[in-house]
Formats: sequence, structure tokens, C-alpha cells
Amino acid sequence: MDVNEVLDDLVAEQHALDVIVAGLADDQWARATPSPRWTVTDQIGHLTFFDTTAALAINDPEAFVTHRAELVSQFADELAVDEFTLGAFRDLSISDQLAAWRRHRDELEAAGRTLANDTRVEWYGPSMGSKSFLTARLMEVWAHGQDICDAVGAARQPSDRIRHIAQLGVITRGWSYIVRGELPPDGDVRVDLISPSGDMWSWGPEDAPARVSGTAGDFCLVVTQRRHVDDTDLVVTGDNARDWMTKAQAFAGGATDGPAPRPNQGEN
Repeated sequence: MDVNEVLDDLVAEQHALDVIVAGLADDQWARATPSPRWTVTDQIGHLTFFDTTAALAINDPEAFVTHRAELVSQFADELAVDEFTLGAFRDLSISDQLAAWRRHRDELEAAGRTLANDTRVEWYGPSMGSKSFLTARLMEVWAHGQDICDAVGAARQPSDRIRHIAQLGVITRGWSYIVRGELPPDGDVRVDLISPSGDMWSWGPEDAPARVSGTAGDFCLVVTQRRHVDDTDLVVTGDNARDWMTKAQAFAGGATDGPAPRPNQGEN
């Protein structure tokens, strides 16, 4: 896939979330989301901040490296990181928050249009290829958008754009162990997912004994740590598949645990 096709999907995913948040009342922007300490405002502020720094990374790598060092110096204090990344955004009116998000994602799109397929972009971990870089931004929009939808009771129209996220989830299986200081277990896992449009997406050897199958949407919720695998309809076969699905982490940063299984609603 060409880098501009990934960017087109990123822009479309941003617009889909915009349709939801643009219709929210001011009090809904203040609602708590599943991310600890964060409201809907903070979710959009997070996207705005990192769209801004992503554009900076493309347009001025040296300035981005300087910024990165400043942010990394705050990492030991979660509240300090929140203030660094969200403080100024929280002080804006709701209308100005929405305008700021739109403006900075437009800046990211303009910067992204300058990328070639083989461009590497500095980021907070290792540099990334341009397509992976934009895929990570798409994953962020989709995952934080899910947090917003959960908070306000909104539903998004499923889209095959999540193939990017599913692919990222598959190729980060090894990372899900490495980030925990563990070695990935030997053996492949076959993944068969039904796309929102009804196509079948598959990865891994057909004869692999460990398997994950189900909808692409459920798989993406698990690898972005928005749902526990037991709260989805995924069919997980084999110890390697089960172990992966309980540790899956398709994003960078330190090791994090996804949500615990929801209580059984049928229990008294």
C-alpha cells in the first residue's frame, strides 16, 4: 500500500471521530473515559498534541528530537506528563478545543503528503517507516475514539480501515513479549478475521495449531487494550494464542495491562 493511501485512511478515521465529538454537549466533553484521569477533552487533547508533534517530526526532525528529550524527562511523573501534553489544551473552550484538533490534524496531513514510501520519521522510540508511522497515528485515533465512544455511549460505523490496526496487532506479537522482558514462545499463531465488509483477512501458517479467529473489530479492541479477550467473541485456540491475547500490545511505550474481564452480568 502506498503511503498516501494510509494517510487517506488516517484522515477518514479522524473525520469519523470528528462527526461524533462535534455533536457532543459541553458536559459530555467533561465525562470520564476508561483511561485513568482522562476526560473526553483529554482524549482529544492527547490526539491533538501528538498530531502536532508528528507534523513536527516530519517537517523539522532536529526540533522534534529536542522536544522529545524534554518530554521524556517528564516520564517518571504521570501527572507531569499530563500537564506537559494536556495542560494548555484543557484551558481552551470546547469550541476552541475542537478547532485546535482540526487545525493540527490538517497540519499533520499536509506534512504527511510530503512523505515517500521509504521515508523514515523520528519518533519517541526508534524511527519508523512512513507507512508504519501513519498507521500508528490511525491506531491512536481509533483506540482513543473507542474510549470516547464508551464514555458517551456513541457507536461508530465499522470500516475496513481497521485492517491497518489488525496488521499492526499481528506484527507486534513479538513486541508484546519483549516490552515485558520476556521471550516470545516458539510457534506460530494463525489469525483469521472477518472484516467489516465481510472479507476474510488471514495471517500466519494455515496449519498452525494455535489460532485466533473472529471479527477484525474484536481483534483490534484486544490488541489496543480496549477490551479483554474474554469480553469479545474471538475464538482462541492453543496456549500460545491465549497467552498472546492476554498480553497483546500493539502500541509503543512501557508494558501495560489491558482491562480486566468484565463481571459476569448473569451472576447474582
